[in-house]
Amino acid sequence: MSTSFTEQLRSANESQWQKITQHEFTKKLASGTLLPQNLKRYLLNDHLFLDSFIILLSTMVSHARTLSDRIPGCQFLGLITSSENNYFEDTFTSLNVTPTERSTYKMEKVAQDFINIMKEASSTGSVSCCLAVLCVCEWSYLEWGTIASKTSKVKDQPNFQRWIDLHSGEYFESVVGYLRGLLDEEENVIGEEERAKVEDLFKRTVDLEVEFFDMAMRES
Repeated sequence: MSTSFTEQLRSANESQWQKITQHEFTKKLASGTLLPQNLKRYLLNDHLFLDSFIILLSTMVSHARTLSDRIPGCQFLGLITSSENNYFEDTFTSLNVTPTERSTYKMEKVAQDFINIMKEASSTGSVSCCLAVLCVCEWSYLEWGTIASKTSKVKDQPNFQRWIDLHSGEYFESVVGYLRGLLDEEENVIGEEERAKVEDLFKRTVDLEVEFFDMAMRES
């Protein structure tokens, strides 16, 4: 059996990929030992590029090749703008993050780098380039989320468990399968130049995911 395009991309970045899915941040999240200041820094920065992520996903949907390719993406957009955004709002309240603190917060460089790569992928208008970034973001999160859901000791701690639940389970598995399936299909229609761009975006996004978790765990 031949190796799929997405599997090839992951294999080329396996060492860094494992750093995401086995990161200290996710292990402490699942064990309930993650410090509030680390979760707070992570969420403040993550929420700052949510808008760019929505634009990226919307761009992919708008340039998808068929209606059937668009519908799951539209449905996922609904979750991002409802359940996931609600998690941010509720958790900021729980962590006593005020509206003023959020509006004046200076994002970390890695958050700005995430915004930049999402804008870069969106600006190409290329389905494959958008999917390169989206697949890393969602597929790597499914892997750590699945591990965390099996080892979770935080069922009664919504700040932790809700984030795990958003990134594990049957529905999220279907989202990742959908994104990967679209990118696998793109391999058959893109040329060498675009393939090289996809490989570059995938690699840089993997590196940013590692850097983002490292940033969150940095001592204050």
